[in-house]
Amino acid sequence: MFTAQLSKNASRCAALLRPLKASLTSQLGRPFSSSVADDTTSLTIETSVPFISSVIDPPSRSAETTPKELLSFFRSMAVMRRMEIAAGSLHEAKLIREFCHLYVGQEAIAVGMEAAITRNDNLITSYRDHCIYLARSGELVAAFAEMIGRKDGCSGGKSGSMHFYKKDGGFYGGHGIVDAQIPLGCGLAFAQKYLKEDNVTFTLYGDGTANQGQWFEALNMAELWDLPAVFVCENNHYGMGTADRRATKSTAYYKRGDYVPGLKILFIKATVHPRLITLS
Repeated sequence: MFTAQLSKNASRCAALLRPLKASLTSQLGRPFSSSVADDTTSLTIETSVPFISSVIDPPSRSAETTPKELLSFFRSMAVMRRMEIAAGSLHEAKLIREFCHLYVGQEAIAVGMEAAITRNDNLITSYRDHCIYLARSGELVAAFAEMIGRKDGCSGGKSGSMHFYKKDGGFYGGHGIVDAQIPLGCGLAFAQKYLKEDNVTFTLYGDGTANQGQWFEALNMAELWDLPAVFVCENNHYGMGTADRRATKSTAYYKRGDYVPGLKILFIKATVHPRLITLS
């Protein structure tokens, strides 16, 4: 039974890798091989998806990468996806005895951002925090232990799914209250400026947060004090079960800043340019 399951999983992985293999073969001009993990051949990948820029220049529509980097991205996202599927199963089995908000479909944001920033930068996010924690050098065992309330969890088993934390990885949590992380992110950025650190705080939030009062206050404060802060709206079009079009007068409301397609990992990585401008 176990062997059959392994075979089934191997077949699924092969199917997932097939489009990547074809794309790499086309880009490289030669057959794809298993040595891709060490292949640093330069690749140029272009996208036709438009970016929207508010104040600064948008990233280029062509991105430089290597087969080695692409494979590492795929591996990280695949691990995140399997973790979230397993977490969903544990929740259904009532082994996770609280809310459990999954990050399925948004893995490219976590991995792409991590490739663009440094370990000394700070990240803070909402209750959808499992994969951000993992991207910040978190461990799978500690993640699952926290979800089921074990003392080996990343927050000592006391906080659960919505409140992961890893200070030594620059990750200041998941937060269960909608919008709570926005002013806290400003506080982290203020500390960086006060201490004259050459770092940035990235505050992640969903489209539902953009309707909350603290969001406006925090962004105003960040601008007034010229804080090294970047605010990232992960617009998955739903606040819990409510579609964004039912929660706000205009969905374009969420695109007032710079817009990058959340499924294009290389172009998420290109969002490093706001970090450089924030520090300049």
